[in-house]
Amino acid sequence: MAVSATTPIELVEKVYAKLPDRVALGRERLGKALTLTEKILLNHLRDPQDGGLDRGVSYTDFDPDRIAMQDATAQMA
Repeated sequence: MAVSATTPIELVEKVYAKLPDRVALGRERLGKALTLTEKILLNHLRDPQDGGLDRGVSYTDFDPDRIAMQDATAQMA
């Protein structure tokens, strides 16, 4: 049995479709240019309009599209 890791193209398109709006919102809210890490995190915020963005102060939730697990024990978690 062959095992392959593939990502459906619809998932990729969905992630990239919302990126420009979320990055623009992040730039506006933070008032600065964004790092790649900030862009990735902003794109996965559960509530980008009202989520807290104060470093070291705010707590926010994320909705990741996928989670990569490194070993077999993580699959049971």
